[in-house]
Amino acid sequence: MNKSAVAASVLSAVMSVSAFGLATAGVARADDQEKCFGIAKAGENGCASASNAAMHSCAGHSTTDYSGQDWKLVPAGTCEKMGGQKQGFEGTGKPTSM
Repeated sequence: MNKSAVAASVLSAVMSVSAFGLATAGVARADDQEKCFGIAKAGENGCASASNAAMHSCAGHSTTDYSGQDWKLVPAGTCEKMGGQKQGFEGTGKPTSM
């Protein structure tokens, strides 16, 4: 085997391992987040509860700051510390600074 073939094989192996690492990191990151209602400013929401689906189509379309019907992804375990709730609610939230 010549040097070019060896180098190509090594590069291919490294890229495969890197791609696998990125894919599994994305899965872990998703597991480490939770939906938090009532903390998103207008236009910064991740989406909305099913009961608010008629108000807008989804991400980034909220027109109300801290709507209890719109959620934003936050690190797991931080929602309530931020003043949000894990379920949609009527009215607006009162987020706290962390």
